Amino acid sequence: ACTPQQWGLREFEPLTVAHLKKHAQFYFPVYAVGYNWLDDCEQSSRRLEQRIQEIIAFWIQHKRQCQQVILVTHSMGGLVARACAKRIPDKIAGVIHGVMPALGAPAAYRRLACGTESDSPDNGPLDNVAASRLALILGETTEKTTPVLATSPGALELLPNHLYPGPWLHVRVMTGVATPPASSGGHTNGPANAPEKRDCMHLPNAKAPNPYDLYRDMTPWYRLINPTLADPAGKYIKEKDGIENAIIAAIDTAERFHRSLGDYYHPNTYAFYGDDQHKRAYGQLRWIAWQQAGAATAVTAANVGAASFVGHTALGQRRVRVEGQSVLLFGLEQQDARGDGTVPQQSGTGPRGKVRQVFATRGYDHQGSYKHPDMLMLTLRLVVKIVQEMP
Repeated sequence: ACTPQQWGLREFEPLTVAHLKKHAQFYFPVYAVGYNWLDDCEQSSRRLEQRIQEIIAFWIQHKRQCQQVILVTHSMGGLVARACAKRIPDKIAGVIHGVMPALGAPAAYRRLACGTESDSPDNGPLDNVAASRLALILGETTEKTTPVLATSPGALELLPNHLYPGPWLHVRVMTGVATPPASSGGHTNGPANAPEKRDCMHLPNAKAPNPYDLYRDMTPWYRLINPTLADPAGKYIKEKDGIENAIIAAIDTAERFHRSLGDYYHPNTYAFYGDDQHKRAYGQLRWIAWQQAGAATAVTAANVGAASFVGHTALGQRRVRVEGQSVLLFGLEQQDARGDGTVPQQSGTGPRGKVRQVFATRGYDHQGSYKHPDMLMLTLRLVVKIVQEMP
């Protein structure tokens, strides 16, 4: 049964006999084309281009008519496919993007800066057990994620790009009496009486609009990358500023890729994304610290921004010294935006207005999107729609 409400639509054009007859004129052999997600997506896209050319040549050699392929992507694979399609649009009949971080995802900042999250406000106990096991694999602390991700352009290309709606990184100090941390995410619950909130920072902003400058700056306490953690094997130790230069080179590569790709989509593109209030993702990130009422040092935007990094906890919280006196403990708030648990709706909606149709869907997590029966049905129907425009 067709249930377009599951795809975020009131109705969906029904398939006709003519549609199915056109679809039946073709064979649909399926190929999986992998890539190294740590590599620059531009390089991965060139490997995809090579495979497309090889596949088309194979079928022509075997006396079949084959001029184009259909690309079905998952997550980061969408970025790879878009870069490929920009070079060879005539070889591609259409593209279906599933749960693509079209504009990047703040979760990438969180996982690099603090380690992989092991819980979510939407999870039940068993879900959190699974999340904690995943965090062990991906790296539950910044000591484990930084050496892998800090010099890997592909990983950095998952960060919020220059088109991501900002500001998305915030710093807030709450004045009152804090209760103990509420979860492994490092955030705290406030007192029963309303505390005073002081918002100290919002980035990127009009004065600092370039998110890549934020990523390259390894000096402030709220930095993305701590270079002292990035080279535990001493690979760059013999070179002056070796690890810093390697990090900046990787970020530069990520910026070049994002700006080159821009908002390009193949003309015959469809996309679906998670828009689930029960699968929240990081749409924005907010560092929050509690300061006891009557503390000697009054916090301001200036002195919090210029505060010095003292250290971090195993949960990813950061100890920060303000004006050489007060030490504040900053932790990141939990996931805040509708999404699929990884990609927030702010990024999932990125293709809207630039592609044939975008579907706001729900009922699955990021990794399980193509296991959901509604998404499988949607994908198959979109393949039929793409075929209608083939000669």
